[in-house]
Amino acid sequence: MKDCIFCRIINGEAPATIVFADEFVTAFFDIHPITPVHILVVPNEHIESVNEVEEKHAALLGHMIVVARQLAFANGLDQRGYRLVINTGPEAGQSVFHLHLHLIGGRRMPFRFQ
Repeated sequence: MKDCIFCRIINGEAPATIVFADEFVTAFFDIHPITPVHILVVPNEHIESVNEVEEKHAALLGHMIVVARQLAFANGLDQRGYRLVINTGPEAGQSVFHLHLHLIGGRRMPFRFQ
C-alpha cells in the first residue's frame, strides 16, 4: 500500500535504520523508542493487524518471533530480558496499521497490566 509508512520503508521509499531484512520480514529501529532497544519486526506483506492473520500466515508469524529473538541476542538482551509486543487496534495502541512486532528492552520494565 503506497500510503503505508511501513510498506514504504520495506520498499526503500522512506528512511529507516534497518537492522535485518529477508524475503519475509524487515526489522528497523522505532523512531519513537520507549526503551533503549526498540526494534520493529514487520512482515514484507501488508497485513493490517492480527485481525487479518490467517492460517497461511502461521510460518510468517513464527519467523517474526525467531528474527526478534536473534535481534534480542544481537543487542545483548538475552540475559537481561526483553518483551515482544503486538498491538491490535487503536485502543491497544496500534498507530500504524501494518502488523508489527515490537522488540523492547535495555531497561527494567514494570510488570503491570491495567
